[in-house]
Amino acid sequence: MSDTTTVVIREDPLRSGRAVEALRIALGLGAGSRPISVVLLDNAPRLLSEDRDDVVDLEILEKYLPSFQHLETEFLVPPGAIKDFSIEPGFRIREAAMESLRRHLTASRRVLVF
Repeated sequence: MSDTTTVVIREDPLRSGRAVEALRIALGLGAGSRPISVVLLDNAPRLLSEDRDDVVDLEILEKYLPSFQHLETEFLVPPGAIKDFSIEPGFRIREAAMESLRRHLTASRRVLVF
C-alpha cells in the first residue's frame, strides 16, 4: 500500500460548488510532504477544462488551479476525457481505464470521495 491520499471528485461542477470545494481540500492535503492524486469522474474533468465559464464558484477555482500546476499534482481521468473536455495544458494528467483507476484507489492509503 502506498502512502498516497486520493481525492475522487464525481460531483458535477456545473451544478454544485462541492467539486471546487473538493479541489480546495485536495490542495490542502497535497501541500504537505505526503503524495496526493485527484481522480476526476463523470463531468468533473471540466474543472481543468479551457471551457469552465459555467463552473459554480469559478472565481475560487481559478485561484487554486495554478497551485496544482506548481505542485505537479497528479490528476487521473477516464480515457478520452482530455480531448472531450479540452483540458487546459500544464496539468500533470493521465488517462486511465477504470480497472487502472480501481487499482490506484485500492493501493491508496486514504481515499476521499466527493
